[in-house]
Amino acid sequence: MSLLHGRVLTVNRLDNLFKSSGFRYSIWLDSKLRLQRDPLLILEYFLWHKGYEYAISNHYDRHCVWEEVARNKKLNKYNHMVIDEQFAFYQADGLRKFNASDTHKLLPSNVPEGSFIIRAHTPMSNLFSCLWFNEVDRFTPRDQLSFAFTYQKLRRMNPGKPFYLNMFKDCERRIVTKLYRHRLDEKRVKQQATL
Repeated sequence: MSLLHGRVLTVNRLDNLFKSSGFRYSIWLDSKLRLQRDPLLILEYFLWHKGYEYAISNHYDRHCVWEEVARNKKLNKYNHMVIDEQFAFYQADGLRKFNASDTHKLLPSNVPEGSFIIRAHTPMSNLFSCLWFNEVDRFTPRDQLSFAFTYQKLRRMNPGKPFYLNMFKDCERRIVTKLYRHRLDEKRVKQQATL
C-alpha cells in the first residue's frame, strides 16, 4: 500500500480494499499489475471528469455471465458444482443473459475485468463493494461471475439512490497498467539466485 497526496490509497490486496475507510479514493490493482500513470490523473480520467464514483473495465473477451461460467468450467478455474450452484442461484434471483442490443441494459457488459478498480469511498460505492465481496466469499472467488448480479441487486434494493458506475473498455485499462506475470517473476528470481 502507498499513500499518495494524503487521500489516495493504492491497494494491491483484496482484504486491504475494505480497510481503506480513512481515504476518500482508492485504486485497487491485482498483484500482477503495475500502474503506468500518475494516480491523480487516473482518478481525474476515470472518476472526476464525468462524476463517477466507481470505475472498472469490462472483460476483454466476454460480456455475458453464461459465457464466463462456461469458460471457468472449461479451464477448471473452480469446482464445477459450486459454480453451477452459484449460477443457478443468480438465475433464480433474476439474472438474465446479456444482450448487447438491449436498449434498457444496466451495464455495457455483465463481465468485468476485476484486476483494476478505481473508486471514491461514497456510501453507494462502499455498499456495492461490500455486497460484491460477500458474493465472492459466499460462492467462488471468480469475481466476474458475481459482478452483474451484485450490481442488479444493488439497483433493485436502492431504486431511488443513484450509483455512478463507469464501466470502461479494457483497452483503457491496458494503457494505464502493465501486466507482470507471476511465473516470469519467479523464474527471474531463481535465475538471479543461481548467479
